[in-house]
Amino acid sequence: MERYSLIRMGDDILHKTILTIQNREIPLIRLSAAVVGSGCAGLNAADWLYDLGVRDAAVITEGVNMGTSRNTGSDKQTYYKLSLASDGEDSVARLAADLFASPGVNGDTAYAEAACSVRSFIKLANLGVPFPTNEYGEYVGYKTDHDPRQRATSAGPLTSRFMTEALERSVRAKNVTILDGLIAVEILVKDNEVKGLVCVDKNSLGNGCSGLTLVCAENVILATGGPAAVYENRVYPESQTGMTGMALLAGAKAANLHEWQYGLASVKFRWNVSGTYQQVLPRYISVGETGEEREFLPGYFGSPQKALDMVFLKGYQWPFDTRKLGGSSVVDLIVHNEIFGLNRKVYMDFRADPAGLEDGFGGLAPETKEYLANSGALVKTPIARLLRMNAPAVELYLNNGIDLRAEPLEVSVCAQHHNGGLAVDANWRTSIAGLYAAGEAAGTFGVYRPGGSALNSTQVGSMRAAEHIAYRRKTGVSEGAFAELAVPSAEAWLARLGRLARLESGRAVKNGSENRGSGDKTAFSRDMSSFASYIRDADKMKRLADSIRRELDGFWENAPACAAGDIPGVVKARDAMITQLAVLSAMIKSAEIAGTRGSALVLGRDGEAVSPALPGFAYAPEKPLGDNCVLTTQLSGGRFVSSYEPVRPMPRPSGWFETVWKEFQERTAGAGL
Repeated sequence: MERYSLIRMGDDILHKTILTIQNREIPLIRLSAAVVGSGCAGLNAADWLYDLGVRDAAVITEGVNMGTSRNTGSDKQTYYKLSLASDGEDSVARLAADLFASPGVNGDTAYAEAACSVRSFIKLANLGVPFPTNEYGEYVGYKTDHDPRQRATSAGPLTSRFMTEALERSVRAKNVTILDGLIAVEILVKDNEVKGLVCVDKNSLGNGCSGLTLVCAENVILATGGPAAVYENRVYPESQTGMTGMALLAGAKAANLHEWQYGLASVKFRWNVSGTYQQVLPRYISVGETGEEREFLPGYFGSPQKALDMVFLKGYQWPFDTRKLGGSSVVDLIVHNEIFGLNRKVYMDFRADPAGLEDGFGGLAPETKEYLANSGALVKTPIARLLRMNAPAVELYLNNGIDLRAEPLEVSVCAQHHNGGLAVDANWRTSIAGLYAAGEAAGTFGVYRPGGSALNSTQVGSMRAAEHIAYRRKTGVSEGAFAELAVPSAEAWLARLGRLARLESGRAVKNGSENRGSGDKTAFSRDMSSFASYIRDADKMKRLADSIRRELDGFWENAPACAAGDIPGVVKARDAMITQLAVLSAMIKSAEIAGTRGSALVLGRDGEAVSPALPGFAYAPEKPLGDNCVLTTQLSGGRFVSSYEPVRPMPRPSGWFETVWKEFQERTAGAGL
């Protein structure tokens, strides 16, 4: 008896087929390329695929209005690019060298991000993203964190949203298919080549097979964003969880999973409090359980003026950085100590001037005073300064129910961006043929990155992946050949999802790692935030990894029955736990080999003290690695194994036009350009 049957339903761009397994009909869609994710990277990939002639491609998304790109930002969200200003000497080689200077960055991806920067930026400008110019049309810039030049620009607090909306308009104008409500849950691989995806359709969870849908595609671009559900304390919007775990389970190699960016953020409305939020010099206050309030920074620094200068520096030194433990990053540790050590809530208060400004601005450091003077902001109260320097930053909070003119802003130190991800080459192809990763899902950044370089990477990486797919067009796999591979996985998912949905209703499950399948739903993400983020405890991380491993071993057997609508949350919770386990593998290896480094303060009993005022933060000093290395993580023998390997060097491409022209013609022949 055959295990399945196929019935062709039509010959439109999706090539729909019905695959019947166990008397249940499962939709099967055949594509040349599937783009998973609908943020800046995913929509740009789909847009480029269309322009390059790949018309049977589709965007697969859990929700077109979800994700980080559309729902996050900062005071003036930065786009980092090659300088286009007349007085900003720059070049592709200089930008590439600065990106490559961060430990753990491969030379070829750094060079590609630099070389394709202007092309990607101008495309966005032409699509209508309102990057400002002077009266002559010149794109001027400003300095951001880890930026040796003034390469940064911004369209305001919602730069990435504007990018996403502009790219969506372009994609929809071309009638590119967007499969909204479809969650990719497994990548199907044979002989280390992608063959397709197993998905769950949120729109059909009650159809008898829990929405199971198969996608046959020999090219898949993962643009699922960062694995936000790893942490409880995070700036990521509620709608962002990430799906890195399915790629790791499929055998894809990861790079620098231990490298993250953490920084101060508001907690009721998740938003970075960087840039002008700090540079206007708000009061930092904490409130105890009985409601008593105190301004706390001067007591730690021993001087109100020094506290003010450190707060100002947080504006463009916003990410927690262990190189700045004697400077601005100690502010993060002080906030951590107030919250977790003293059990107090911490607020930034814009309503009144902080200590040290009673007699004006004369006691400030020259850099601080000059910045405020040049911005026309030598006025009383932080809120007045903020309204002069960046009024949209005030309006942003007002639109989200927080009036900075009338109430303090609760903050904490949160995970904001994953600098690691899936390991990719210069075409953003992973270690699995046909599988690409772009945006935050790709691990192109190392220990440090210039602020805003992530937005450039979304555009460059997705464009490079689309080009590589277009230039290497494949004949495609037949539905029959795909079915032979897909049926065992489909049967397994039918059993898993059927077990979950065996009751019409059950305990509600939140999206992301809040669900553990059983027991305390928030324990793992809370523990990750407590001792596996910017402060890391190696012994506790090892015990946590053991706990997650045990939970995963019995996940499907122990998962409680739930309503059909809760199935996506359970599936994403499992994916987050897989990612947590891989991240912990990298963090433990880095703690043992490298010690305190980058965004990670590794605690050590006999370590160095950060400050006499912070006795609980003795840390293990950095241990030199010798060569510049990438920390890779991959599934091996059922466990994640992490190891260091040298970075790929900076390329030295030919600059001779005739040679480049000939190579270009050969490389693009598959696309018929």
